[in-house]
Amino acid sequence: MSSDAREWVWEHSSSRGNARLVLLSIADRVSDEQFVSWASLSSLAKRTNASLSTVRESLDRLVDAGELERLDDLIGPQRSTVFRLPLAAKASAEAAMEQGEDAGQTSGEEPGTSATLRVSALRWCGIRPREVPESPAKARKPAVPETGRSRRKPAQRRTGNRHSDVPATGTQNRSEPDLNRRYSSSGAAVTSAAEWQVDPATHTWTRQQGHLDRLGEQGLQAADAKWRAHRSEHTPRPADAWAVDWRSWIAREHAPSRPNLHAMPGKNSAAPGGMTRAEAHTAALLAALDEPTGMEG
Repeated sequence: MSSDAREWVWEHSSSRGNARLVLLSIADRVSDEQFVSWASLSSLAKRTNASLSTVRESLDRLVDAGELERLDDLIGPQRSTVFRLPLAAKASAEAAMEQGEDAGQTSGEEPGTSATLRVSALRWCGIRPREVPESPAKARKPAVPETGRSRRKPAQRRTGNRHSDVPATGTQNRSEPDLNRRYSSSGAAVTSAAEWQVDPATHTWTRQQGHLDRLGEQGLQAADAKWRAHRSEHTPRPADAWAVDWRSWIAREHAPSRPNLHAMPGKNSAAPGGMTRAEAHTAALLAALDEPTGMEG
């Protein structure tokens, strides 16, 4: 019957261009007098030498014109789409009815109507009913019955404070006071440079290293005062950190008898205090680095 379908397209179809080529390709696969055919988008694009978008647009035009019908409840070989040429099938039925009347045969159907599709007659060419998937509601697991015990044990509901030894409000670490910051999170005491006091071990260190003999008692006190002045704006530290910093300062401190090193070269041709030019340059570098020279006070 494919020849009858192609002849109908050539003689009676109003399609043009790519739509006509698509319809002819579908008509070429008509299997019987029901004018049912199957095709996929890729095969139609290959046979008509057109793009997939062009084939889709042509199919939509043919369906809108009534010359093509998609049978969504059927599926073809390799899950292809099943089509039907309704106008061609109607014309073929009318022609068969006229031939039957001429031969003296009568039919119970009205002229121009088409018979119901016989799906069983299409199975030989691979066309079969589409399997209807199970509804999502039935596919899901059955709901838990309203009565009866749930499989999952509900979590025990807790009331009140879980930890009786932890206060509900306030600081959680008991070693930290609420108002001051004299204790760090690690528990080590911190203090400012002005509040830090020279511990006995550090005082013994000044004698063992010879700094007390080199600076003298007054020079050591002057160096200590100068260190506190320079460290006054530093953040609080533990006592051990201040001790290390204080010892480093004292070790770099010069004896009070050393000439003033803060004289800047260039302001006076003669170096003050008997300083050589090299000593004056060194003093300028130390002043730029803000290094203690022993004569700041």
